Amino acid sequence: MEQSAPPPYRRIVDEIRRRIDTGELTPGDRVPSTRRITQEWGVAMATATKVLTTLRQEGLVRAVPGVGTVVAEPQPQRTARSELPRERRPRETDSGLSRESVVGAGLKIADAEGLRALSMRRVAAEFGVSSMALYRHVANKDELVVLMADAAFRDVELPHPAPDGWRARMEAGARLQWELYQRHPWLAHYLSITRPQPMPRAMALIEWTMARVTGLDPVTLIHMAITLLNYVRATAAGFEDDLEAEQETGLDQGQWMASMEPVFEGILTSGSYPMYGGISGHDEDVVNLTSLFEFGLARLLDGMAALVEGRAADPGGVN
Repeated sequence: MEQSAPPPYRRIVDEIRRRIDTGELTPGDRVPSTRRITQEWGVAMATATKVLTTLRQEGLVRAVPGVGTVVAEPQPQRTARSELPRERRPRETDSGLSRESVVGAGLKIADAEGLRALSMRRVAAEFGVSSMALYRHVANKDELVVLMADAAFRDVELPHPAPDGWRARMEAGARLQWELYQRHPWLAHYLSITRPQPMPRAMALIEWTMARVTGLDPVTLIHMAITLLNYVRATAAGFEDDLEAEQETGLDQGQWMASMEPVFEGILTSGSYPMYGGISGHDEDVVNLTSLFEFGLARLLDGMAALVEGRAADPGGVN
C-alpha cells in the first residue's frame, strides 16, 4: 500500500529543517516569515502559521522581539538512552539544575516568545533533561510562573534618592512598572487584580509607590494603588499582544501597519469618521503604546490630585 503524502505544512517544515541542517540557515538567521512562506510555497496563512509553530515546538527556531523568528542555537546532543537496555541506561542527573536556574530558563523563554510558549518540557529542553527532573525544584508550571513573576520584580531598581512628593513618587512607581513590562512582555497579562498572586517583591514596589500619600485611609490608598497598577498593566498588555501577533504573522508592527495602510486610508478619507480623519496629516506613529501610557498617566494623576489635595484642604471631609 502506498504511503499518503505528508501534509503541506510538514513538507515545508522538513525543507526548512534541511536548510538548517545543511548550514544554509545558521543560528540567529531569520527563517521565512509567514508571508514569505505563503509566497514561496503557495499555501494559506493558516498553514504558514502552523509551520512556524511546529518549528518552535521542535526547538529549531525561536522568536526574538523586534527581529522575528530566527534559527535557534543547537541543543547539546544527548545519549540515546532509549536504545540501551533498561538495566544499562545511565541514571538521569540534574547537574546544573536549581530552582534559580529553572526560573531563569523559564524567564528566557517567556520573554522571547510569550507565556503561551512556556511548558515544563520546553524548560527541560534548555538543560537537556526530561521534564521530571524539573519537579525536584518546582512543583508544577503554576508555581514556576509565580516564581518567574516574582523574580522579574526583583530586577526593579528603586531610584535613589526617592522622590519626596506623592505625585512624583507615584509617577516614578508607574514608570518602573512600565519599564518592567517592556523587559518581560508576558508579565502584564499574567498579573491579576481579582486573583492576586503572592509576590512579595511586587507588593514591595507598590508600597514604595504609595509611601508619600498621606492623610487617606487604608481602603482609599489600596484603591488608588490598584487603579494605578491596573492602568499600567492594561496598557502594557499590548507588548505581549504585539509579540504574539508578530510570531503568528511574521510581520512586525510597522510592516503590519503598512499592509493595512490602503484600508485605513479609505476609512480616514471617507468623511464618515472626522475624529479619526483629523489625524491623517500627522506622523503615522503619533498614537502608540508609549503616547497612550504618557497621556493616560498624566490624566490619572490629575484626577488623584483632586482627591489627595482636596482631602488635605478639608481633613474633616467625609469619604
